[in-house]
Amino acid sequence: MTQEPWTFPVAQRLEGVHSSPVRDILSIISRGDVISFAGGIPDADLFALEDLQAAFAHVLAHQGRRALQYASTEGEPELREQAAARVARNVPSTPEQIQVTSGSQEGLYLVGQALLDAGDVVLVERPTYLAAVQAFTLAGARIIGIPTDEHGVVPQELERLIGEHRPKFVYLIPTFQNPTGTTMPAPRRHQVAEILIRTGTVLVEDDPYGQLRFTGEPLAPITAHPGMARQSLLLNSLSKIVAPGIRVGWVRAEGPILRTIAIAKQAVGLQSAVVDQLAAAHYLATCDVDAHVRQVAAVYKERRDAMHAGLPHILPPAATITSPDGGMFLWARLGHGIDTAGLLPLAVEEGVAFVPGAPFYAHDPDHSTLRLSYVTNTPEVITEGLARLHRAIRSHLQEHRISEEPTSNNIR
Repeated sequence: MTQEPWTFPVAQRLEGVHSSPVRDILSIISRGDVISFAGGIPDADLFALEDLQAAFAHVLAHQGRRALQYASTEGEPELREQAAARVARNVPSTPEQIQVTSGSQEGLYLVGQALLDAGDVVLVERPTYLAAVQAFTLAGARIIGIPTDEHGVVPQELERLIGEHRPKFVYLIPTFQNPTGTTMPAPRRHQVAEILIRTGTVLVEDDPYGQLRFTGEPLAPITAHPGMARQSLLLNSLSKIVAPGIRVGWVRAEGPILRTIAIAKQAVGLQSAVVDQLAAAHYLATCDVDAHVRQVAAVYKERRDAMHAGLPHILPPAATITSPDGGMFLWARLGHGIDTAGLLPLAVEEGVAFVPGAPFYAHDPDHSTLRLSYVTNTPEVITEGLARLHRAIRSHLQEHRISEEPTSNNIR
């Protein structure tokens, strides 16, 4: 006789935390006939496979015993040196100011464990990266969204919420934000930095997409503003510019907080994989990574253009879409009271998938929003995917008796 599964007592901090909807969607659409605009998944055909194979071969041939052994929690010296050199392009940094992580997602989790107590407030953009909300919620934080416009967080609202809640830190993705794709311009970054300095508020700045720029001039992170580096934690990753399977990222910080983060990492996994660290360090030191990133960005620009050009023809009246200068994502607001969570099953039936926007809000979500990733598919596949999405939208509008007038979309 089959017994019922054992009911384990689950920690209270996990009871209100939901699985990532992106991961859930990816598991649903794993069949080959679905075109996915859901996850921010780099195109594997663009990986520098030969260079990476050479890097791993070099490590195993010349540093094999070291690569397969236990190592320091802070990270391998070669990788910390390479990471510091890349960060120092904008923020003066030394290897000792780098804590290696297994991707920036682990960095977010460690920051939450190192800084947050139950009940602490974290201010985030509305909307924001949903896995960051997940990581901070697991640490017991209360997440409050800062109103945003087309340039990022509204400075007056940021200052008001800091005064009202005295947050433990503010979490921002100023460049090619996830999920909206928007970028905070330099004057707004200056305003935000001045507020954070004046109020003595910690900044956790997430910058996994910043190098994937298509148009416009590069912008330094907010951490680079005079006086900000000492009160900022800057997170970077190789996932979007090299390969996500190499779980290498880092946190740049100053002072005793680095020791606290290292202690948190010891409890999680002792260290990041040494083989990955040494191979990544060798690749960064011996290959023209910037040239590779430019090649990848050129391909992603064509795909962004295809999606951005096609969307106005398939969306309902008064819908809005963002026009990102780089990164991986485009954000649409459909309006009409449409719930994109209800639209998704129809889209999957038609053979296309996206991520509904509601989970990206810490509270008071706009249910008519959705996130679309353009990096995985070719322009031809994007065109077919948009045709499928159009059919799903039409079915949804007809089902809910919403008028299908010609679109007059606002592109921003």
